[in-house]
Amino acid sequence: MSQCTLCEAHCGLHVTVSGGQVTRIEGNPDDVLSHGYICPKATAMGGLHHDPDRVRTPLRRVGDRFEPVGWDEAFADIGRRLRAVREKNGSQALGMYLGNPAAHSSGAAYGFLLSRALRTPNFFTASSIDQMPHEYAAWKVFGSNALIPVTDIDRTQRLVILGANPAVSNGSLSIMPGAKRRIRAIRDRGGTVVVVDPRRTETARLADQHVAVRPGGDLFLLLGMLHVLLAEKLCDTRAVAEQATGIAELAYLVADATPEAMAPRAGVDADVIRTLAREHAAAESAAIYARIGICQQPTGTLVSWLVMVLNAVTGNLDRAGGTMFTTPVADVPRLAKRIPFRPGRYTDRSGRYRSFRSELPAVVMADEILTPGPGQIRAMITYAGNPVSSIPQRGRLDDALDSLDFCVAVDMYVTETTRHADYILPPVSPLERDDVSLLTPVFQVRNTVRFQHRSFDPPPGGLEDWEILMRLAVELLPRPLRWMPRPLRSRLISAINPLRLAALAVATGPHGRLRRGRRGITMAQIRSSPGGVDLGPLRPRLREVIATEDRRVHLAPGEFVAAARSHLQGTDAAKDDGYDLQLVGRRQLRSNNSWLHNVPSMTGGSNRCTILMNPDDAASRGLADGDIVCVASAIGRIEVPVDVTADIRAGTVAIPHGWGHRDTGWRHADTLAGANVNELHDPDLVDTFTGTAAVNGTWVSVSAAQ
Repeated sequence: MSQCTLCEAHCGLHVTVSGGQVTRIEGNPDDVLSHGYICPKATAMGGLHHDPDRVRTPLRRVGDRFEPVGWDEAFADIGRRLRAVREKNGSQALGMYLGNPAAHSSGAAYGFLLSRALRTPNFFTASSIDQMPHEYAAWKVFGSNALIPVTDIDRTQRLVILGANPAVSNGSLSIMPGAKRRIRAIRDRGGTVVVVDPRRTETARLADQHVAVRPGGDLFLLLGMLHVLLAEKLCDTRAVAEQATGIAELAYLVADATPEAMAPRAGVDADVIRTLAREHAAAESAAIYARIGICQQPTGTLVSWLVMVLNAVTGNLDRAGGTMFTTPVADVPRLAKRIPFRPGRYTDRSGRYRSFRSELPAVVMADEILTPGPGQIRAMITYAGNPVSSIPQRGRLDDALDSLDFCVAVDMYVTETTRHADYILPPVSPLERDDVSLLTPVFQVRNTVRFQHRSFDPPPGGLEDWEILMRLAVELLPRPLRWMPRPLRSRLISAINPLRLAALAVATGPHGRLRRGRRGITMAQIRSSPGGVDLGPLRPRLREVIATEDRRVHLAPGEFVAAARSHLQGTDAAKDDGYDLQLVGRRQLRSNNSWLHNVPSMTGGSNRCTILMNPDDAASRGLADGDIVCVASAIGRIEVPVDVTADIRAGTVAIPHGWGHRDTGWRHADTLAGANVNELHDPDLVDTFTGTAAVNGTWVSVSAAQ
């Protein structure tokens, strides 16, 4: 029994192994969260494990190629060179990037520990590509970035999905494996599902209603809904009075944001806006769930805030069937208010971007490496990430990484990013490690804890992510600690291994023996359970976890109200000359960012890099299905085939991310057609509050390729 760790869902698996080969992967019907569901990506776990291109031993750069090197020799040289950079240029000359896959294992916690050992402000993660607006809004509204409400999908009677595609993603930050089943269950019990998205997504095909909002129009749609709720006195005044402050400020803000005023800016009829508000208020229980589509735009934080507001004012915060907070084995929601948190403590060198969660936005990484002067990054560590492919950076990150004095990558592959490294340190395969995730249960739609059993013994000398990161951290310790005898160092590192920390978290958490006596669960019980331990549905606990000073939900943070008012009084961004279509992203069922494209079974059929275009837009340009087109923006251009479909709103086009592999160690991926959509996005266009890359809504032109 294992788990698929390719996304947050961690669907339970049965992995059949024969003769040292994975022969079958199927869903675990006993899994307490996924109940036997898996998506096609799970079957790629075997392909990843056996991939001949996967790096299996540490590699050291020698000229233009890599050669194998021993672990001890690698760590010693890496430590010496990182310390030399720090001693010569200061701690700010070190940088680190942590990618998405780190959060799908215990490695994330050790990545943060390593960043602390580096003692640098130049820490970057994929969160500032896809989720930071949710965290910033949660900090302002609930007092902690960890208090992102989870959608109680299994009990709701009305679900409105905004800028998310859980039928494919399985619900990031509201983790819902088998989302299709869960969505169908809402309708089967008489409920309603609405999807708001410029594209008729896989999720929209399951819904009762699809609202084709204009890219970037979400803000005005939600402001119009809030106007209706307040003007027609549809709010749950009792719930608001008990929980929150700021309702008067909201009423003043949206006094003139009528559906008629908001309709042209949202790209949605006024009657639709009015009906969405009324039906949300009238439902027995209701939840708006928003995700990456709304985060990746200049108003991402404001939209995330308004989602929280609408759920709260309709009485659907901290209520069964609405949005709630989990009670995980490691009670992060409750502990969050005790964790020191100092947003804005420092900025990047330009002064434009403030730190949040002790990191800077990833879009400034190239500038911080290339711009000379005090604080310039001269050495980088990347862990489980491919920022050259995954972030907008005007193509400058290749040159930036090449210019470094030293670069280390903790990764399984030679990618567009790791090809620049002086050392590549590969962790063992996900199928070669035991683990208990303490992070993903914080965002699950049901309280559970599950054990990931390894399917293979790790190879002799193989190291897990956390071991590599801790060995790197030790190399950065003061000399007396760094020179401790190897046996003592090994024992100290082993003492903080993930399973021991998880056992401690379980024992001391809300479900553990130290809190509940004999009724509490233990790590032994979790390990021996065939599909994990079900800890029950989400329960009301706002009063336990709220972290604001007055212990009230702040519905109207001043900076959000001011920014929203500015948008209401302003005009929409004008089209750039010659660019008349808005580009949005597109998630694919068999793709996971950039790192499944070397598995042939994941790159066939519809899983290709194409541009979706409405038939009217195609006809006006003389384009037909399958034509190769040039997609151009103010900063770049790419060529891809066109898919003509009525599933996308006129005036909008969509291209998936993660494609365009060239000159990597991925022999299959390098042969695939496709282009990197980030070549079209301006890294200076970001969410106002967090610096998150605003890649939804980029103005482009599309024409036949010459």
